Amino acid sequence: MNKFLCCTLVFLDISVKWTTQETSPPKYLHYDPAASRQLMCDLCPPGTYVKQHCTAARKTECAPCPDQYYAEDWNSNEECQYCNTVCKELQYVKQECNSTQNRICECNEGRYLEIEFCLRHTECPPGFGVVQPGTPESDTICQRCPEGFFSDETSSKASCQKHTNCSALGRKIELKGNAVRDNTCHENTDTSAQKCRIDVTLCEEALFRFAVPEKLTHDGLNVLTSDLPRTKVNIENIERIKQKHSSQEQMFQLLKLWKQQNKEQDMVKKIVQDIDLCENRVLKHIGHANLTFEQLNILMMSLPGKKVGKEDIQRTLKLCKPTEQFLILLNLWRIKNEDQDTIKALTHGLKHLKAYHFPRKTTQSLKKIAKSLHSFTMYHIQLYQKLFFEMIGNQVQSV
Repeated sequence: MNKFLCCTLVFLDISVKWTTQETSPPKYLHYDPAASRQLMCDLCPPGTYVKQHCTAARKTECAPCPDQYYAEDWNSNEECQYCNTVCKELQYVKQECNSTQNRICECNEGRYLEIEFCLRHTECPPGFGVVQPGTPESDTICQRCPEGFFSDETSSKASCQKHTNCSALGRKIELKGNAVRDNTCHENTDTSAQKCRIDVTLCEEALFRFAVPEKLTHDGLNVLTSDLPRTKVNIENIERIKQKHSSQEQMFQLLKLWKQQNKEQDMVKKIVQDIDLCENRVLKHIGHANLTFEQLNILMMSLPGKKVGKEDIQRTLKLCKPTEQFLILLNLWRIKNEDQDTIKALTHGLKHLKAYHFPRKTTQSLKKIAKSLHSFTMYHIQLYQKLFFEMIGNQVQSV
């Protein structure tokens, strides 16, 4: 017990000494003629100087630095330093002299300090972009634009820009871009509606994804191809679908192509009419939404999977009518995420709108779109499932 108490007291003594040393001023050695020995005197804090050194009888006496003088650190100096920094040509006073620091000068905007001169920031030439902007202390850092990016200007601020995605805009590349120019897209003479045509409507996807089995193997796809009535989809198109699309997407692409080839047949006409009615209802609700760039960006960011970028949204707003913009962007998302269900993704995204304070009218219009698609699917699912199973037969059911 005595041994434990002894150790505890020693520890407390060390702790007290350490705390006292940390909080007390730092020291310096000074010879006191009166005492004829070296003394440990307190240093003076920043902004002051030693007016009187300590003696055996009294502590160090400190005094404030006079105007235009400064002391940056704890010190034992008998006078402060003079504020001697003078701002040169092309510099300005960033921080005026005070009791604890000298005057600070900085190069004017667009320049940096190199030895004694303020030099202009380097401008990156065409084919190069800024990877690190210049500062008052450092020059611009340029880098050659990587594959798929370009810069067509001389600038000390501009970075490399991504080449325009012509295919996403429904156009072909007329002149392929390089490091100094963008892709040149072929300008169609079609109307805006034709430029903004999409491969599939939400209604078509809702119907064909629910009306037949979701997953088919390659053999199942061949069975479905051979048993669909009327005009058959040729082997070349089947192989193209297999090569281009995942197994989950193949069935949907096949039915879409089959519908296109047989749209004049009575049985298929009914399917086309129902899809058109549904699409008109969706377009009506979209027309009331009046979505802005910020709202479209939030909607695209709220969808799962790979995102549609801001550049695509800006180009779509520029090229397409308000009633088409949302559908075009959903189709772009669908191209990036073909294995996902667009209807489910849209419903998922709409659940997050409350946090972004969308106008009530806009939110209601978007919810009506999702509700219309759900109603369309539920109304037709039993009818068309029965129709497709009768057409295809028990062979596909077993698959």
